[in-house]
Parts: sequence; structure tokens; C-alpha cells
Amino acid sequence: MSVVISPSILNCDFGHLADELAKISNADFAHVDIMDNHFVPNLALGLPLAEAAVKSSPIPVDAHLMIEDPDRWAPVYAELGCESVTFHAEAAQAPIRLAREIRAMGRRAGLALRPATGIEPYLDILGEFDMILVMTVEPGFGGQPFIEAMMPKVSRTRRAIEAAGLDVWIQVDGGVSRSTIEKAAEAGANNFVAGSAVYKADDAAAEVDFLRSLASKHCC
Repeated sequence: MSVVISPSILNCDFGHLADELAKISNADFAHVDIMDNHFVPNLALGLPLAEAAVKSSPIPVDAHLMIEDPDRWAPVYAELGCESVTFHAEAAQAPIRLAREIRAMGRRAGLALRPATGIEPYLDILGEFDMILVMTVEPGFGGQPFIEAMMPKVSRTRRAIEAAGLDVWIQVDGGVSRSTIEKAAEAGANNFVAGSAVYKADDAAAEVDFLRSLASKHCC
């Protein structure tokens, strides 16, 4: 299982989306945060921008749906071309059915957990997903400090995946930077969403490479 770097475009210049995506062409995924101002207290992006990202991005798009009613909307994001679609456990009414629908469309299905949501209720169904996203901030806003207390959850999730012999990625999202990525990798994460750390760097591509090198010391 290799290190996966998925820069969030939440902090990019949307007026020059293609140019901003080109800056991270050496990453593995472009992480697109979708917020509806209901599930989280922020309104950001949406279907039109996700579709524009799919068309403009030199790398696959990873959609993170921080929205109500993902059972209805997640398949739409898969259909428009997002390679990976992650929905929140707290919002989905039928997570297994939804994950199977996304995977039937040839996309990766991810299950996201807010900081206060435990992994334990989902241990028996880990095989239904391609990725578990452990939020390392409260979802809704970029630039928040990393919650290190989530590392035991990451470790428990990694142990459960390995015990079941599954090939499931663990993604961490929120506050990922040079000072935190090694902790997350050591805990068992292999997919890292870094927004501010990448797009506020002088050279976004160089920062992607550096973050990958740090994570690789501990991951996989």
C-alpha cells in the first residue's frame, strides 16, 4: 500500500482552476470538498465546480461530501467522473447500499467519520469500502489545527483492516502538514489530505513531494 497525497483545492484560486490544478499534477488525487451549509456550517463548491475540476484536473478527483442526503447525491458525483466519492457515516441512511452503488459505477467508495464518531460500529463492514476517512479536524473549514487525539482511532482502524486481510485505505483530512503527517503515517494512515500546507507553499508541487517523502518514512 503506497503513500497517497491528495491536496485539497479548498484554498486554491477558483478563478484560475485549471492552473491551480496543474500545480499539483504530481499528487495522486485532487481533493474536492463539497459543503451544503447544513451538515457543516459552511457552503463550498458543489456539482458545477466538481464537474469543472474533473474536466480540468491532470489527476483523478477525490470528492469529499460534507452534505446531508448523500444517499441521493453521492452517485451523481460518481457519475460526473469523480474517481473517489466519500460520504459521511453520520449523514448516510444506507451506507452499504450507497457504497455498493458507487462501486458498481467503477468508482472508489469512502466512508468519513467526524472526530467524535467511533470506528467500532463499522468494523464488520469495512470490506464494503475502499477507504475510511478519519477527520483530524471538525469538518467545515480549512486551516484548522490537527487533532492528534484521532491517532488512536487511525491505529484501531488499521489493525482491523489488517486483521480482516482487506485492502482499504485510511485517509486523514485536516491540519495535515510537515509537522503532523509523520504522526498520521505512523498511526496507520496512507492517504493524506493537505490543503493549506500545499497551496500556501511557495511551490505546491515541491511541497507535495516533500510531504510524500515524510510519510514514506513510516507508511506502508
